[in-house]
Amino acid sequence: MSMPFGYASPEQIMRDKADYARKGIARGRSVVTLQYVDGILFVAPNPSRALHKISEIYDRIGFAAVGRYNEFEELRLGGIRYADVNGYTYDRSDVTGRGLANLYASNLGRIFTESIKSLEVEVVVAEVGDTKEGDAIYRLTFDGSVFDEHGFAAMGGQAEAVATRLKERYRESMSLADALEVALTALTEPGGERPPVGQLEVAVLDRNREHRKFLRLTGARLERLLAQTSNPPSASATPPATPPAAPPQASGEAPPPTGPDGDVDDGSSPL
Repeated sequence: MSMPFGYASPEQIMRDKADYARKGIARGRSVVTLQYVDGILFVAPNPSRALHKISEIYDRIGFAAVGRYNEFEELRLGGIRYADVNGYTYDRSDVTGRGLANLYASNLGRIFTESIKSLEVEVVVAEVGDTKEGDAIYRLTFDGSVFDEHGFAAMGGQAEAVATRLKERYRESMSLADALEVALTALTEPGGERPPVGQLEVAVLDRNREHRKFLRLTGARLERLLAQTSNPPSASATPPATPPAAPPQASGEAPPPTGPDGDVDDGSSPL
């Protein structure tokens, strides 16, 4: 029996959809999630101040994603609705990272199997426990596969290279500053420059906080933390302008006196 025109085997269709999704995810910048002594840290290069790759889902649960923004934003909102309904109907402790990971895995797997186009997303669901043994990090891929990660996870962009650098430097019970240093080193190509402070998205799930554990680190708080690392990123991508050199003085002519800010002192500046 001859095959119909345009026929493709199910295996070929699945391979094509998987390749399509991987290419889309690889175009996104990597996100790193790792444990530190007081919780779980999320770090991602992100030049946008309006579109977040890292967000809170529930009291103890955080969400990070790479890929197509509108697709993982829909997943995030669906997870928040699931958590709110279950927390209100039953108990807040009944909302767990594992339950959310199972929900996302089911949705991603169904879309990958039934839809013409798979979602171009990769997701991390992390939950902080009362102790480090209670922490959980789940990484979900576009086809609904779930990976229970231990210690750290990397996704998007050059995920394999980032994960290799994380594995070389990660150690248990790091301080927050040390964990941030490890994450930034892993996200930076050897010999490359780290993202400037204004293009970093950083958040934590801190087990020592009351009630809601999620905290976004921005502004002066993030700058103080970066100052504790061994190689802090620059404040901006643009190097400071070099002031123009003063014109040479004629021989025998004394230069004019200057004030505290380097301006010519005409006698009217306060002491």
